[in-house]
Amino acid sequence: MNDMAENTATEPAFPPGHRSGYVAVVGKPNVGKSTLVNVLVGHKVAIVSSKPQTTRRRIMGILTRDDAQVIFVDTPGIHDPRSALNQYMMREVENALSDCDAILFVADVSNPPDQADLAVMERIRSLPQPKLLALNKADAVNPVKLGEHMQLYHALFGSEESMLTSGIVIRRENLDELLALLVARLPAGPQFYPPELYTDQPEKVLAAELIREQALRFLEQEVPHALAVAVDQYAERPNRTMFISATVFVERDTQKGILIGKGGQMLKKIGMEARREIERQIDSRVYLELWVKVRSAWRKDEGAVSDLLGTAE
Repeated sequence: MNDMAENTATEPAFPPGHRSGYVAVVGKPNVGKSTLVNVLVGHKVAIVSSKPQTTRRRIMGILTRDDAQVIFVDTPGIHDPRSALNQYMMREVENALSDCDAILFVADVSNPPDQADLAVMERIRSLPQPKLLALNKADAVNPVKLGEHMQLYHALFGSEESMLTSGIVIRRENLDELLALLVARLPAGPQFYPPELYTDQPEKVLAAELIREQALRFLEQEVPHALAVAVDQYAERPNRTMFISATVFVERDTQKGILIGKGGQMLKKIGMEARREIERQIDSRVYLELWVKVRSAWRKDEGAVSDLLGTAE
């Protein structure tokens, strides 16, 4: 067999005009990147919270259409990394940016751009990949201010090509147009993943994140940010119930007490809501067992960060 025949046999075939690629979704913390990715993909692939820095690692969401496969890479909000955890998060952003085909810059248009938005733009400005600006939370600002803020973001971005999206309910026409703009920026290519796959996250990793999501929902102040969740056991029992045993780590005994709550009520509430959400996501009955342990100052320890954020993988 000659070389040309070998190359033809091994190269994946794809229909004319089919596009595919990785889109790094970036922005400062708490601008709605994860919510936007979930809506674009059509499945919940990333947990969401009103608290900043909810996303700690790259999360992949896959949208497969007849004409394209768009692999969204949700990333932590870009910020000044002052701890080992923050440094880990920023490495995840760098890895996403170094291996993407296009960049979606998500900004909160309900407020004018600030230094954090400028830092994001400065980070991506010189990168060669095509870029698109999504102005999110357009529903949270009056029309007069919306126009002013849009002009400021266009000046920052260096282009008026952008798309308005809503922080709560994204209008279908806006979503379709945003996707069309993104697909146009991707190279011609095949499907990299089976069409039924919508994330690369194992169910075990998703379970850990869904537990942390409920802790973020119910806990206040510093406690949610000091949380890490490790799934220790994930196995289907003979009665077709998924048994999940997970450990929730905090940094101090006082945080442990708040997490458990009086008579164990807070931990019970978090576990009950997390179990319901996991059941919805995996379409199976779940028995969830939660434990709480203290791992002192783990966010400042590079080894502990790598250990705890990697234990679910």
